[in-house]
Amino acid sequence: MLRWFRYFLPREERFFELFARHSQTVVQGALALQGMLRGGDETPIFCQRVNQFENDADNVTREVLTAVRRTFITPFDRVDIKNLITSMDDAIDQMQQTAKAVILFEVRTFEPPMREIGTLLVECANLVGRALPLLQSIGNNVAMLTAITEELTKLEGRVDDLHDIGLKELFLKHRDANAMDFIVGAEIYDHLEKVADRFDDVANEINSIVIEQV
Repeated sequence: MLRWFRYFLPREERFFELFARHSQTVVQGALALQGMLRGGDETPIFCQRVNQFENDADNVTREVLTAVRRTFITPFDRVDIKNLITSMDDAIDQMQQTAKAVILFEVRTFEPPMREIGTLLVECANLVGRALPLLQSIGNNVAMLTAITEELTKLEGRVDDLHDIGLKELFLKHRDANAMDFIVGAEIYDHLEKVADRFDDVANEINSIVIEQV
């Protein structure tokens, strides 16, 4: 009965504007991460951009959480809104952790699988950006939302494969050389894989919202 009653009450649609702003920031962060993985002298500049976009995303996340507390009628369950924006924020947080590792270890060259992962992470960010507006009319967009979340999961799987391939190549490259190079490379691979894992978390949150609303 309560769910039926809520359907006819006016809802606060500002959340979708905030979701869009956050997703745009995540896309920009992913593009900066991709630029960082190209390597070279501009690597620290791209790391700084990742940090800035992460700060911007944090600001939007705080706006969403404040709006959740202050809004009487939300587009969908408050916990779902919190979990969705938090999972999105976790993705760009993990990008920042990757950039921090690059700065810490003064890395300027990156392995081909790392660069390929960077490209896939941009695809993940763009998919999330496509999915969020569809949540305004879930019933009409179930098929598209399902297709997008399935693609996000596939991309996460491809990143896992590249992570394993990259670690093997890294081991073979450095097993008779400096062990520290392997350790640093392995840590960067680990951070990149976690970014993809966080995007998969976003997909799971979207699926959860769809299941509850349909």
